Amino acid sequence: MNELLTEVSAIAREAGDAILRVYAQPFDVAIKADSSPVTAADNAANQIILDKLKALPERIPILSEEGDEAFTGPDASGRYWLVDPLDGTKEFVKRNDEFTVNIALIENGKPVLGVVLAPVFNVAYIAANGVGAFKIDKYGQRVAIHVSGRPKEGTPWRVMGSRSHASPYLEDWLKQLGPHETRPMGSSLKFGIIAEGSADVYPRLGPTSLWDTAAAQAVVEQAGGRVVTLDGTPLCYANPNETLNPDFVVWGH
Repeated sequence: MNELLTEVSAIAREAGDAILRVYAQPFDVAIKADSSPVTAADNAANQIILDKLKALPERIPILSEEGDEAFTGPDASGRYWLVDPLDGTKEFVKRNDEFTVNIALIENGKPVLGVVLAPVFNVAYIAANGVGAFKIDKYGQRVAIHVSGRPKEGTPWRVMGSRSHASPYLEDWLKQLGPHETRPMGSSLKFGIIAEGSADVYPRLGPTSLWDTAAAQAVVEQAGGRVVTLDGTPLCYANPNETLNPDFVVWGH
């Protein structure tokens, strides 16, 4: 699994380079049927990821946000690739740098490998079952990461919040949590901040899709954290026909 993780990390970096080439120039923004934006960067990264995953020794079905691949479901072993070639397109369009490339391997409904690359920051969060979770910094150093655990008594919760997706229910949830300080951020980077122990919790009370969360969930779980629905069950990917996630919380303990 470690070798596969290295290969997928390289694929994400190649996609990230393609995204940065678009990011460095003026670009057009199209609106998809679901009212979400899409750019040439989404499409370029998607094509690279599809081509490279299909070139791996073992052919595994691919489900990508940007499609262009006939996905008929998991293989006989319950596996499929789950890809968001550019997570945080709204952040990309705003040019605030907080967007990622997400690639996950799902096995029997669970993310067992994940790569989350932030191209502008040249930082990646990677993880796989039996390997652990790591942050690769801008110098290429690979460092094992772990969640922080519950805050000490009297210490406010460090809460990650969505930069582009506010929720009317969030205020009530935070009141129940107790004293806290909130840090807004775009894309699946929020999961990485929790996985490395720099934040404690991220409540997402609003719509997300499978490809937004799977890779980052693998990182958080391998770092010792949890990504669970409001009833406490782990976020599940067993039914890729239903692409919307329920509300969930990322816990760093």
